[in-house]
Amino acid sequence: MKPPKAKKIPHEITLHGDTRQDPYFWLCKRGNPEVVEHLEAENKHTEAIMASTRGLQETLFTEMKGRVQEDDESVPSRVHEFYYYTRTLAGRQYRIHCRKHGSLEAREEIILDENELSSGHEYFRLGACEVSPDGKFLAYSIDTEGSEQYVLFIKDLSSGVLCPERIGNTYPSLAWANDSKTFFYITLDAALRPYKLMRHTLGADMLQDQAVFEEPDELFSLSVTRTRSERYILLNVGSPLTSEYWYGDADNLGTGFRVFHERTHGVEYHIEHAGEYWYMLTNQSARNFKVMRAHVSNLELEHWEEYVAHDSDRTLESINAFKGFLVVVERSQATRKLLIIDTLNNTRHYVVLPDEPHALWFEDNEEFDDQWLRFVYSSFTTPDSVFDYHMRTRELILKKQEQVPGYDASGFVAERLWAVASDGTRIPVSLVYKKGIEKNGQNPVWLYGYGAYGTHVDPQFSSMRASLLERGFIYAIAQVRGGGDMGREWYEDGKFLKKKNTFTDYISCAEHLIREGYTSAGRVVAYGGSAGGLLMGAVANMRPDLFSTVIANVPFVDSLNTMLDASLPLTVGEYEEWGNPVASKIYYDYLKEYAPYENIRMSEYPHMLVLAGLHDPRVAYWEPAKFVAKLRACKTDGNLLLLKTNMDAGHHGASGRYDFLREIAFTYAFALLTLGHETCVPSKT
Repeated sequence: MKPPKAKKIPHEITLHGDTRQDPYFWLCKRGNPEVVEHLEAENKHTEAIMASTRGLQETLFTEMKGRVQEDDESVPSRVHEFYYYTRTLAGRQYRIHCRKHGSLEAREEIILDENELSSGHEYFRLGACEVSPDGKFLAYSIDTEGSEQYVLFIKDLSSGVLCPERIGNTYPSLAWANDSKTFFYITLDAALRPYKLMRHTLGADMLQDQAVFEEPDELFSLSVTRTRSERYILLNVGSPLTSEYWYGDADNLGTGFRVFHERTHGVEYHIEHAGEYWYMLTNQSARNFKVMRAHVSNLELEHWEEYVAHDSDRTLESINAFKGFLVVVERSQATRKLLIIDTLNNTRHYVVLPDEPHALWFEDNEEFDDQWLRFVYSSFTTPDSVFDYHMRTRELILKKQEQVPGYDASGFVAERLWAVASDGTRIPVSLVYKKGIEKNGQNPVWLYGYGAYGTHVDPQFSSMRASLLERGFIYAIAQVRGGGDMGREWYEDGKFLKKKNTFTDYISCAEHLIREGYTSAGRVVAYGGSAGGLLMGAVANMRPDLFSTVIANVPFVDSLNTMLDASLPLTVGEYEEWGNPVASKIYYDYLKEYAPYENIRMSEYPHMLVLAGLHDPRVAYWEPAKFVAKLRACKTDGNLLLLKTNMDAGHHGASGRYDFLREIAFTYAFALLTLGHETCVPSKT
């Protein structure tokens, strides 16, 4: 079956003396019926090509669903006199939010059922979900198309009836004042930037809501929260490189908001309140961040005192303040650690954790007076495990481990390798595979990469991944520069005019796996999404011979043209990640050197699957569509090149848990199809 052919309409672009033509610019015309027809034709073509794998897709879906504990319940979290938790039921796509009053033996109260809210919608995502301090009202927001424009509602929990409020065009960030009648929310500008902080009083006319703060600089976005101490409302005004906080008294709203420390370009900070002190995590004169402390009565910079010193061998990632304790999350050698500081006597210790490569994140820790810290530990072989840790006695209690029917951890091996980049830098590569695999060069490898925004990609458990591992795959994460896996310098060495390090690091990781006998050229499946999709497009252009298959999910592949259009969502805020090609010829030229769409050439390419979302505000659908159209015109091979656009979703794909599994099954089936049928059947062992 022949793929749909995208028409060419030359569109000339001139900037910095450089004139070039974009023949597929017409695909950017949102709302044009011809564009929708083209995307639908691509979907039909893709479904026709993948028809032979429908049985395999169903098998994969059944396997993955079989490893899910469908009837499940989260560990309850205490907030004042209530215990909050979520449940899932077999056959239901979404969570049910519940609570019990006074004790875990009390009667269950369902405060929100996402399944009911999602009825009649192909897509559903819950945004903000905050109960008022007195426990009587629930503020929540929903997105029903994937555009990330949320509608805010208020529910009276005593009656179960919705209040008159219905506030559109909001960002999923909200904070209640302590009177339980007033809350603060954030609205979006034309570019979908969260830019205005609004104040609303229950029962008041929404049209009379007060604008508390408006940020005119398009580099900056807003978020709002309440401190764990419940003393303050915090407004975070931030860009990728610069922070500014404003704080307001959660009890006395008449005092308004005051700036904590005025923004200074390139200086980031995060604040936590505890009793008589504020704690500040900042990179001011500290590349890897340090923790400072200031008394509530003396917040001027000259009164800040060092509390946790800067260390060139570790990066401090976050802080969390409790009554009597400060928790510091730090990272060194691609591994997270938890430092516990008793702020009463300044004693310090680390939480003792297994020495294997792992992922670590916090669960709900709402209670300021609590001495128990709740976190989740996960590794390639250990399912997500919820722990409570007593910060004074150092007692560690496993509260729950994800139940995975049929899974036996002893049958799998996890390890970390170190590839060497072209400039000599050691790149961590985390692997998991089935025990007994031989290093004979014949194993298929699924190589994941991201490498942007300082985001770390830690080895985390996935029950879905077992369908690959059982079929002989090695699953690997290339923890490349541009991410945050090895600290701040690691991030800075993969952005701006060093972005190409991300791509060459990934290639070096693939080559290392080949040299060590884990796989061979033509047996590697490259996978990445969003900024990781940019990585996929770049390495497909640079080393198409290295990969059998490239899967690019919502890929940022038209990066140069997007960064030239300041009217698009996120573009201006992204200048501090990629550079501003309009203002600077240096950044224009550098982006043009690696932007995947610009660098497609007459060449053979691997099998490729490109995925998109019609309502995606982060990576517009036309980026993958243009990329595929140009590839079709240039590539010289007969390998598969498929485009699939989810016409009912955005950046995150299908929202229901079963629909999401079907999307994963489709992706896995494409990889298995392109590698050959011998990998389609799981091993008998």
